[in-house]
Amino acid sequence: MRLTPDELGVPLGERATVVQFSSTFCAPCRTTRHVVDRAVATTHGVAHVDLDVADHTALGERLGIDVTPTVLVLDAAGEVTRRASGVPTLAQLRSALEVAASVGSASA
Repeated sequence: MRLTPDELGVPLGERATVVQFSSTFCAPCRTTRHVVDRAVATTHGVAHVDLDVADHTALGERLGIDVTPTVLVLDAAGEVTRRASGVPTLAQLRSALEVAASVGSASA
């Protein structure tokens, strides 16, 4: 599945994009946001977008988002390369970003 900047409301990252689906009263979503922020801050060319599932119901339904937090990692072209529900570890997210970046560079 491929996502576009228009659907996300932000440009895609040069190497990868992390899309986090959250909800207002979700405590694990706040923890996930900190993990994602840390990974993005230490990885060149990665964008992050945090979408409230209540504000993006059509996209959430299309992607089958049924729990928050759900994190999608996209390659440079917007193709979903990894998906996880719950709070990822920093190591898991960094690994997923490396895979996405290598997929994006292989197709470029």
